[in-house]
Amino acid sequence: MAPHSPRRWRRAAKAVTIALALVVSGSTGYAAHAADYERLVNGTFSGGSADPWWNGAGTSGRVTDGEFCTAVTGGTTNPWDALIGQNGVPFEAGQSYTFAFDARATTPQRVSAVAGEGVAPYRQIAKQDFDVTAASQRFTYTFTSTLDFPDAGSGQVTFHLGGQSFDNTVCVDNVSLIGGVVPPGGAPGTPTKKIQVNQVGYLPDLPKHATLVSDSTTPVAWTLRDSSGATAATGQSRPQGADAASGDSTHVIDFSSFTTAGTGYTLAVGDEESFPFDITADPYAKLRRDSLAFYYHQRSGTPIEARYVGDTYARPAGHVNVAPNQGDDAVPCRADLNCGYTLDVRGGWYDAGDHGKYVVNGGISAWQVLDTYERAVAFGDADALGDGTLAIPERANGVPDVLDEARWEVEFLLKMQAPSGLVHHKIHDANWTGLPTLPDQDPQPRRLSAVSTAATLNMAAVAAQSARIWKTIDPAFAAKNLAAAKKAYAAAKANPNLIADPNDGTGGGSYSDATVSDEFYWAAAELFTTTGADAYRADVTGSPHFRGASLNTRGFDWGSTGPLGDITLAVVPNGLPRADVAAIRSAFTTTADAHLAQIATQGYPAPYRTTDGSYDWGSNGLVANNAVVLALANDFTGDAKYREGVYETMGYLLGRNPTGYSYVTGYGDQPVRNVHHRHWANQLEPSLPTAPPGVLSGGPNSALQDPIAARLLQGCKPQKCFVDHIEAYSLNEVTVNWNSALAWVANWAAEKSGGGSGCEVSYRSTKWASGQTASIEVRNSGDEAWDGWTLGFGFPGGQKITNGWSATWRQEGAEVTGTSLSWNGKLAPGASTHLGFVASAGAGDADPATFRINGKVCSTG
Repeated sequence: MAPHSPRRWRRAAKAVTIALALVVSGSTGYAAHAADYERLVNGTFSGGSADPWWNGAGTSGRVTDGEFCTAVTGGTTNPWDALIGQNGVPFEAGQSYTFAFDARATTPQRVSAVAGEGVAPYRQIAKQDFDVTAASQRFTYTFTSTLDFPDAGSGQVTFHLGGQSFDNTVCVDNVSLIGGVVPPGGAPGTPTKKIQVNQVGYLPDLPKHATLVSDSTTPVAWTLRDSSGATAATGQSRPQGADAASGDSTHVIDFSSFTTAGTGYTLAVGDEESFPFDITADPYAKLRRDSLAFYYHQRSGTPIEARYVGDTYARPAGHVNVAPNQGDDAVPCRADLNCGYTLDVRGGWYDAGDHGKYVVNGGISAWQVLDTYERAVAFGDADALGDGTLAIPERANGVPDVLDEARWEVEFLLKMQAPSGLVHHKIHDANWTGLPTLPDQDPQPRRLSAVSTAATLNMAAVAAQSARIWKTIDPAFAAKNLAAAKKAYAAAKANPNLIADPNDGTGGGSYSDATVSDEFYWAAAELFTTTGADAYRADVTGSPHFRGASLNTRGFDWGSTGPLGDITLAVVPNGLPRADVAAIRSAFTTTADAHLAQIATQGYPAPYRTTDGSYDWGSNGLVANNAVVLALANDFTGDAKYREGVYETMGYLLGRNPTGYSYVTGYGDQPVRNVHHRHWANQLEPSLPTAPPGVLSGGPNSALQDPIAARLLQGCKPQKCFVDHIEAYSLNEVTVNWNSALAWVANWAAEKSGGGSGCEVSYRSTKWASGQTASIEVRNSGDEAWDGWTLGFGFPGGQKITNGWSATWRQEGAEVTGTSLSWNGKLAPGASTHLGFVASAGAGDADPATFRINGKVCSTG
């Protein structure tokens, strides 16, 4: 996670004429008229944090006893050579403002209180000098603004603390700026449309829903228009009523009965019209690649080459000891840790919008990218993730590209292991860098934070997973991973309470997690699945998280990893009894049912519920992970309702939400553009790009945990607590773990779309206590005749075929193939054939969910 970074105020070339009225008193109290608007955020520092106040070069600050105290290095020439300040302050030309604050200094000195512009040309609105002494005093002055700056714009207040020959400490408190007539934040941003749709597209054969904002209590007429504007369909909306998460009065527009593929459709109600969208069999074919391509962009320690990403996104390698970088090849611990060694931690993925690399967030991200592959092997189409499917340097090496990309992070995680077997929590800059800063231009020293139990278990889990995946691909790498995983797990068991310092947030996010029982469960599940060892089995079955106990309607993330262990135990063959596997899968379907029940009542379909109805930091990542739960419920049962729920959720992320944004960059007519990122920083520096397509924004956050959000969104409803602003880091940052959730779901959705596959499979089973009979229809839904075919699928519950008909049946483990016979191999377009088998019963008796003909995933009917 990356916090807001300062745009340093610089002295204006010309002074601006201002009206000043100066008052200095010994009182520390202050009062404001009830109708006056406070324009500064966190001026009392009562929460113990200085955010969003920043420190400039040559200063360091912290909140002590309710004051913001800044150490200032002496020897500077000008007052503006040492600054503290706050950005995004609104000003209205012609309006009066009163700037007031308490201040004291260890050694008396002159301090300037300044209002002005935080970016070039750095125009000054007002400046007044004050003589600050060791005793705290109240200082106030009034001025009339000559410039206009909106909330979260380029306005700024600063204190100039430089120009002194001596070191000093200056403390401020109760800092206030009152004035102006526009309410703080103005009117919250409203969507440009009253009809919200999935701006990417809908599948022809699945439900198609849109949301209309209307106060009408009765149905209203809607029209579906094609790209020429002609009417394609009409109907009546269904009033949904007041929607708690958005505050909107909503209707649902259901146009599911319209199935004609096409581009550029719109929905209209009166004069209101939606963004355009497609109806297509493969709406997510590109997103499955773009969401994974994100990780190559985030690589550390290697140049990002134009031949893979294009000239716009190419950049030099970051953190490789090329000035001004200080490199990641011999990184020491923080000075206060005295660990006595350095580590070579080159490589890995930059975590988010900053240049930090975090094991606890990298762990779930690498695991989920790898699980995208493991799940496809078990239930889907692993060929779609094969070699040559991504634009990365390792393509054409004979290894699936998704594994090559994940390996870049896995190798970094292994490097973070200390000699003790424990793993360092994170590595990042000693201090925060500003926006924009490209990785190769980062001048900050790099430091290792302390080892932690959570980081150690994250690495153990991912390394154990990697050991089984690479067992036949690269046995030496697999063995290295398994040895590291075993060593880490043993070290974690010996040190179960090493909790990351929640205050270790300078230069990088803290990622502190006080509860690690879920990480123990996850790591044990991975080690048991890979090794089958009894000791790991005992830790799995003895965990309070066993059998899906930690699945809930909020969802899983880096701080709640128990469900990751459940997914592995439910998907990857292991030594658990069938009843235990069935119980875990049942927990997924139970949670998925709760998600579907919630979606049915919402104006905007987001499977996500907290105890108080709020939306958390990274809510979009949680929504995407809840779509993973829905997808797995479909894999485990074959029930179409869960498949439909996944596509409804994708609709929310891609525009069917109350902000009107597609939260995925480059997708839809109104995608987010200004994500919080240090080199996709076009909003601040026009020569830099916006994010590439396929990057998921963090999304609504009710807590408004950055100054932009706090200024603009006070009183917002949970789903509307969002603004597309680069410095709204608690809303609009991007991270490796949110994109891993998007990539997992996008790949599942693309696979399950069946677009362009040219095949359709209908599967019906009749079950009894000890067995079942399956009847299957295979249809050629393409445009070309088949001359022979092979049906493939995986049994989800350990079933075994005993005999079959109308195909040559083979089974290896869970994988089943049925190959055509001489009399039914030739199928003309539109033709079908019937086949079947008898099989033993399996755990939970779930039917296969994904079917392939000649390696391509088919639609199901």
